[in-house]
Amino acid sequence: MKLLLILLVLAIPALSRGETKLVTLDQALAIAGEHNRDIEKAREYARYVQGKYIEERAAALPQLSLNGAGSLAKDGSNQLAGLPAQRQFGRSVDVTLTQPLYTWGKLSAAITAAEVGLKTADEQLRLSRHAVQREVSAAYFNVQLARELHHLARENRDQKQRHLEEATRKLRAGIATDYDVLAAEVAVENSRPEVIRSENAVRLAREQLRFLLVMGSDDVDTVGTLELPTGGRLLPTQSDEAVRIAVTHRPELADLRLRIGMYDQLVTIAAAENKPRLDLKAGAGWHWLSLNDPPPAMDADGAAWSAGVYLTFPFFDGYRTDGKVAQAKSELQTKRIEEARLRDDIALEVRQADFAHHEATEIVTALSGTVKQAERLVQMAEKGYELGVKIRLEVDDAQLNLLQARSNLVRAIRDLRVAEVTYLWAMGVVGE
Repeated sequence: MKLLLILLVLAIPALSRGETKLVTLDQALAIAGEHNRDIEKAREYARYVQGKYIEERAAALPQLSLNGAGSLAKDGSNQLAGLPAQRQFGRSVDVTLTQPLYTWGKLSAAITAAEVGLKTADEQLRLSRHAVQREVSAAYFNVQLARELHHLARENRDQKQRHLEEATRKLRAGIATDYDVLAAEVAVENSRPEVIRSENAVRLAREQLRFLLVMGSDDVDTVGTLELPTGGRLLPTQSDEAVRIAVTHRPELADLRLRIGMYDQLVTIAAAENKPRLDLKAGAGWHWLSLNDPPPAMDADGAAWSAGVYLTFPFFDGYRTDGKVAQAKSELQTKRIEEARLRDDIALEVRQADFAHHEATEIVTALSGTVKQAERLVQMAEKGYELGVKIRLEVDDAQLNLLQARSNLVRAIRDLRVAEVTYLWAMGVVGE
């Protein structure tokens, strides 16, 4: 019974999670493109601006309404003319029509601004997708890096364990001392914490990837190992060329240009506040009227209609319109300043991404040969130790150098993969 309870306790964490799904980088990006929260938020924004466009367009269309009324009135002022005061009871049902005919460009500007708003939704969606591409790619490579480092930590521990076994055999054979065995035991114990830390780093990296992919209760893991990029998109050789690409393709800049167009239309809308406008207003219905006090009672009903064109010209509003125009022009100029600032920020981001990519490339190139040399050095040190011409410290130094070289190389490869994605993101062409 006790054994059954222990097994049940150990099985609870496994039952709380679903199956582990293995994904490639392309599959991870596709899943994030469908389920990531930021992308879902961008899609909702697109629906919002679609509704805003419909709202603004409605102002240019005929407005129809059905109105009903019932009233009771008595006016005693009629007695001055010798007429008795009569109580009146009226009822009416009307359909009214209102149609703007001329608004000094206010309606057309509002509709144009709403149409531009629809385009900003597309840029917001592109912006979210680019950010998700960058984040998911980095998280994917982080999982692979964590797994590689965990593999190296286990290899280091296993190698230390083999050295301990070798030292123990030599002690039994009388060709090693207790010091050699104790040193080997200490080396084994010192290698174990890194195995634990690296194993936890793998879990954390996979959890971050699962969060970005919105996997729910399912776990996720990557396919393959961390490798150098092969093929793919050719990156510009000059940062100035990359900056020109970014100015054309970055969704933030395209979105801001569209918003400048919107604010330009808002100036037109504000300027039309104190200008003449024409409206067509019409109505048709049926009216009832009853006079019953004093008697005799009289009732009448009949059709009623009216139609007319109305001019409204608020030629002086206390300079309220001038204030609104000044505010709109200031907001427009602010957006233009923001565009100039954003262009500078993007140019800086592109150059920083270019420098980081060159740095990562050079580091990978430098470390590629170092690993082979370190492997050769370990082989020579271990062989010399077996022959008695090398001491234990030299073997440990060679193994430490090899571990550092391998760790540095996989980190450099990860940095290169992330730098490549960041460079494409900075130019606004990641995933395109």
